[in-house]
Amino acid sequence: MGVRTRLLFAAVGAVALALVIGVAAFNMVLTQRLTDNAVSLAHAQAEEELASLEVLGGKLVVREGLERQEGAGGPVWVFQGSRAIEQPRVTTKLQDAAAALAGGPEKTTRVDESVRLYALPVRDGGQRVGTVVVGVRLEPYQETATVALVGSIAFAAVILAGVALLAHWILGKALLPVSRMTDDAAAWSENDLDRRFDRGEPYDELTRLAATLDTLLERLSASLRYEQRLTAELSHELRTPLARIAAEAELALRREREPDEYRESLEAVQRNAEHMTRAVESLLAAARQEPGGTRGTSDVRDGVRAAALAVEDEAEREGVELDVELPGEPVPVAVPHDLVERILHPLLENAVRYGRTEATVRIDADGPSVYVDVDDDGLGLEDGEEIHVFDPGVRGTAALAERRGVGLGLALSLRLARSVGGDVIARAGSDGGRFRVRLPAA
Repeated sequence: MGVRTRLLFAAVGAVALALVIGVAAFNMVLTQRLTDNAVSLAHAQAEEELASLEVLGGKLVVREGLERQEGAGGPVWVFQGSRAIEQPRVTTKLQDAAAALAGGPEKTTRVDESVRLYALPVRDGGQRVGTVVVGVRLEPYQETATVALVGSIAFAAVILAGVALLAHWILGKALLPVSRMTDDAAAWSENDLDRRFDRGEPYDELTRLAATLDTLLERLSASLRYEQRLTAELSHELRTPLARIAAEAELALRREREPDEYRESLEAVQRNAEHMTRAVESLLAAARQEPGGTRGTSDVRDGVRAAALAVEDEAEREGVELDVELPGEPVPVAVPHDLVERILHPLLENAVRYGRTEATVRIDADGPSVYVDVDDDGLGLEDGEEIHVFDPGVRGTAALAERRGVGLGLALSLRLARSVGGDVIARAGSDGGRFRVRLPAA
C-alpha cells in the first residue's frame, strides 16, 4: 500500500475506534439512565399507592379502587403479610415474582425484560403490616434504547463515511505536491539536472522536502559536471602525447633504422608516456585536493622548464622559437611541481601553436604572488574574448581560423590555478596572445 492508503486506513481506523467507544459509552449511559428513570417511576407509583392505603383494626384497607391505579400506571399488588388483598390480572410468572417480594425489604427487580417490579413495605406505628408492589412496563424504555442504539450506529456510520471521504480528499491534496515533486525529480535526474523546485526558505514539511530534493539534484548535477569535466580534461591532456607516441611508433615501423634512431624514438615514446603519467596524476591530485588543505611547494622554474620541454617538439614543428627567461635564483611557490606544469602547459601549447615566429615565457616575483607571463606574436584575442576564452568549449579567433583545438586547455589551466589560490588572466589585443598566471608564493 502507498503512504496515502496507509494514512487513510490509520485515520479511518482511529475515528472508527473512537466512534465505537463513543457509541458504546453513550448507549451504556442511556441504558443506565432509562433504568434509573424506570426505578424512580416505580418508586413514585409505590409511594402514591402507599398513600391510598389505611390500617383499620390491624387490616389494610384500600381507599381507592385498583382499576384507577392500573389505568394510571402499571400493575399494583397489595399484600398483607404474604396474602394478596389486591392484585391485577397478569401472568402467573409475574404473580409469582410479585409474591416473592411480599414481606421483604424495599427492593426492585426485573421480570421477563418487560416489567420492573418495585416493593415498598407498609408500616403502622413502626410495625410492618404489608407490602405494596408496583410494576412499570419497560416497553417504552426498551423502544427508546433500541431507537437510540440504531440511531447512534447509523450516525456513527455516516460520520465514519464522511471522515473517510474527507480524509481521502485531504490526503490526496496534501500529498499531491509530494507526488509531483517525486515525478519531477525523477524526470530531471534523467534529462535535466539544472532544473530546481525553488520553493524558497523551508517553512514546512513540503518546502523542506523541496529544499532537500534541490540539494540532492545539485549534488547529482555537480557530480555529473565533475565527471564530464574530468573526462574531457584527461582526454585533452592525453591526446597530444598519445598522438606523438603513435607517430613515433609508426615511423619506427615504417622502415629499418639505425640503433641510434630506434633509441631516439624509444626515448621520445618514454618522454611522452611520462608526460601522460604526470598529467593524469596532476589532474587526479587537483580533483582530490580539498580547499584549505595542505599543499606542496616547488620552484616555479622547474614547472616552467617541464612545460617548455613538453611543447618543445611542437614548437619545432610549428617553426616558433620558444624563449624561456628564468631568474638565477629559485622562485618558491605554494604549488606542487607537477601542478605548475599542468597549469602552464595549455598556455605554452597555445603560444607555440598560434604564434607566428616567437613565444616568450617570463617569471616575475612580486610580494605574496608569483607571476608567469606567456606571450606570443600571433593573432591575439579580440575584445571580449579575454573573458569567454576560458569557458569550456570556447575557442578564440585564431583557433577558429585554423580549426585547431577543442577549447578545453585554457579552461583547465584556469581551474587548476584557482584550485591552488591562483588565477589566469588574458589580455585582448592584435599584437599577439598575452596570458598571465598568478600563483601564491611560498
